[in-house]
Amino acid sequence: MNKTLNFGIEEEYLITDLATRTMLSQPTRQLIAECQAALGSHFAFEMFQGQIEVASPVFANLAQANEYLTNARGRLVQILENNDLGLLCAGSHPLADWRLQQATDQEHFRKLFRDFQRVAQRSVLCGLHVHVEVPDRLDRICVMNQVLPWLPLLLALSSSSPFWDGAPSGFMSYRQVACDEWPRMGVPEYFENEQAYRDYLQLLLQTGSISTPGECWWGLRPAARYPTLELRMTDACPRLSDALCIASLFRIMVGHAIETPQPGAGYSQTSQWILKENRWRAKRFGVHGHFIREGSALMLSAGQWLDWAQETFLATAEQLGEAQVFEQARQILEEGSSADRQLHCFDQAQAAGLSTSTALARVVDQLLGAANP
Repeated sequence: MNKTLNFGIEEEYLITDLATRTMLSQPTRQLIAECQAALGSHFAFEMFQGQIEVASPVFANLAQANEYLTNARGRLVQILENNDLGLLCAGSHPLADWRLQQATDQEHFRKLFRDFQRVAQRSVLCGLHVHVEVPDRLDRICVMNQVLPWLPLLLALSSSSPFWDGAPSGFMSYRQVACDEWPRMGVPEYFENEQAYRDYLQLLLQTGSISTPGECWWGLRPAARYPTLELRMTDACPRLSDALCIASLFRIMVGHAIETPQPGAGYSQTSQWILKENRWRAKRFGVHGHFIREGSALMLSAGQWLDWAQETFLATAEQLGEAQVFEQARQILEEGSSADRQLHCFDQAQAAGLSTSTALARVVDQLLGAANP
C-alpha cells in the first residue's frame, strides 16, 4: 500500500447576502477578483455567478487537506464578511431562487445553458468532489467497479440538501434528485473494463452526443484530465470535518480496491441494480435509510453498513494512518447528517411560531456558521 496515496478535494460554495439570507445572483467583479487573489490557481468559477469553487492542490495525507481547506475557507469567509456576505457550503441553499440566478459568462458555461436549458438553470447545487490517484498499471474501470457499491453510504453521510425552492423537499439529498434531470449523472453505465468504457465514449463522440469525455458526470468516474477516480455523488458538507471524513473514507476504499488481486471481479449487473436502489434510499432517507446487501435478504441500517465498511477497510485505513475515520463517521450517524441538523433547526423555528421564510433564514444562519472553520 502506498501510504501517500495522492488525492485532491473540490468544494463548491454559494455566496450569500447576510441581510436577506438569500443567494447573491451577481457579485461584483471586485469581489470575485479578491477571492481569486486569495486562492490563486486553486480558485475556480462555477455555473452561476454567485457560486465559486476551491480546487485543491494534490495532498499526500489528510493533515495537508485539513490545513489547506481550513485556510481557504477562512480567507474566503473573511473576504465575504468584509462585503456583508457569507459563505454557504451545502448541497442546496434553503433560500436560493434558481429563477434569479445568473449564468457565469464563460463559453463553457454558456454552452451548458444552451444545451440543457432549464435543467442547467435549476442546477443551483453544490457537491463535494474527491479525486484519488490510481496507478497506471491498473484498469480504472475495474477499480471503480470495486468501489461503486459503497457510494450510497457516502451519499447518506454527506446529505445536506433537504430544502429546495424555499420548502422542505422530502429528500435528504434533493441535489441528487435534481442531478437525475441531467444525462450521464448518477450511477454509471455497466462497464466490464476500461476498453468497454472507451468504446462507449467513442460511440457518444462519433454521434455528437458529447463533445468531450468530461461530459460524463456520473457520481463516480475516471477523471478525464487526471489519472484519478473522481467521487461526485456526495453533497457539499457545511462542516469541513465531515467533508474530510468522507474524503478519507473514499480514499481508503480506492486504496483497498487498488490492492485487491482482481478489483471489480464481483461487480455484476445485479450489483448495479442494487446500487441504484441503495442510491435512491440514500437520497430519500439519508442516514435513516435501510440498505440492500448483495447476497442477503436482510436490510442494513446505515450503522450496520458502516460496521461492515470498518471490517472490510480497517487494514487499509491503518496503513494510511486513518483508522480513526470510522469513529468520525459513526459520530455523523449519531448526530445526524447536515440534512438532519437543518431540518431540526427548521422544525424548531416553526414550532416557535416563526414563518417559513424566517425559519429558513435560521437554517441559513446555521449553515453559514458551520462553514466558518
